[in-house]
Amino acid sequence: MLKHFDKAEGSFTKNGKTLFWKGLNDMNKIEKVVSQFLDTQTNEAVNAATSSGAFASGQRRSFSTLNNKTSPFSNGRRMYSTSSRDVKRIGLIGARGYTGQELIRLVNNHPSMEIAYISSRELEGKPLDGYTKSPVTYVNFSPEQVKEKTQSGDVDAWILALPNGVCKPFVEAIDGVEEGKKQVLCDLSADYRFTDSWTYGLPEFKIPGATRISNPGCYATGSQLAIRPLLAQLGGNPSIFGISGYSGAGTKPSPNNDPNNLKDNIIPYSLTNHIHEREVSHQLGHEVHFMPHVAPFFQGISLTVNIPLNKTMTSADVRELYEAAYENEKLVHVVKGGIPVVKENSGKHFARVGGFGVHSNGKRVVIVATIDNLLKGAATQAVQNLNLSLGLGEYTGIPLD
Repeated sequence: MLKHFDKAEGSFTKNGKTLFWKGLNDMNKIEKVVSQFLDTQTNEAVNAATSSGAFASGQRRSFSTLNNKTSPFSNGRRMYSTSSRDVKRIGLIGARGYTGQELIRLVNNHPSMEIAYISSRELEGKPLDGYTKSPVTYVNFSPEQVKEKTQSGDVDAWILALPNGVCKPFVEAIDGVEEGKKQVLCDLSADYRFTDSWTYGLPEFKIPGATRISNPGCYATGSQLAIRPLLAQLGGNPSIFGISGYSGAGTKPSPNNDPNNLKDNIIPYSLTNHIHEREVSHQLGHEVHFMPHVAPFFQGISLTVNIPLNKTMTSADVRELYEAAYENEKLVHVVKGGIPVVKENSGKHFARVGGFGVHSNGKRVVIVATIDNLLKGAATQAVQNLNLSLGLGEYTGIPLD
């Protein structure tokens, strides 16, 4: 494999298999090749999970796994139902990007969800490739048409996979339907992450009965998973050094997703006031400092988090807090020994947290978290949130290996 790495200009690894490419400089071509590779890998993972019983199909998670005395953030119930329909019908608005494609794959293999409508201005009239449950054609819905479909009860939940700043007309349309017919709405943009009337959908900490869910950002998810168990022990402002694969820069060509520009390179950007810095600070109620970078790998995030402590602790003390916090969280794995690395988490639906390096004075710890920016950082988390809001088992349809 080393000779392939030496010759390749790009690579992507999932489930122990690696895709290499050379001579592909067009982002649309790279996206198509990776998408085909992911389709193969997802089908293999789902088949394996189904045969081993890894899907939590039909099993409701009625109470939070954090509802115990050792957890610093016990949060009560984590189940809510908005529809009696056995198979929930999902409307997806904005599905052209990487996250939209991952959502399509997850719903395609979900035993209790199906795609009712998929809206994209650029793809209107084209068939939805890779979706096998039924023939679906892309449409270009206006907000008024979304309101009409919501009013008719034909859709159980809408997912907005749109850029920041453009969701408002669709949200207002869905909010304008008659009382009793308002369906679940999950927004993947940052538009409502600072809005108190919406539920911030980080299920490991709080997800009450919700019909308006703001899906957390990818960096923000990993950062909070790395910090929250130590909130009561913070002795200063955490500093977060983040590195993302270039899929995080989206499909629109830019220097941050140009394989030629990224080769043998790492690019710092948004050095202060990044949207995820503000998001994490807002949600934690405590200021954090965040330094994002983009690297030449395609998919995945590594976060190295420096946390000042208000009391002396050992590495074992810290690890015990994290193990208690995430004991029954199937999408958060606490690494028993060693440090999580990106290539072991790329293509996985869970995050890893570990490292637990405590300074010799006992007043500072470094935590490392890895997360797939397109999965637990976006699409998988959206499905996790929809499962909870639609009365399904929290992990239904999510490969857990």
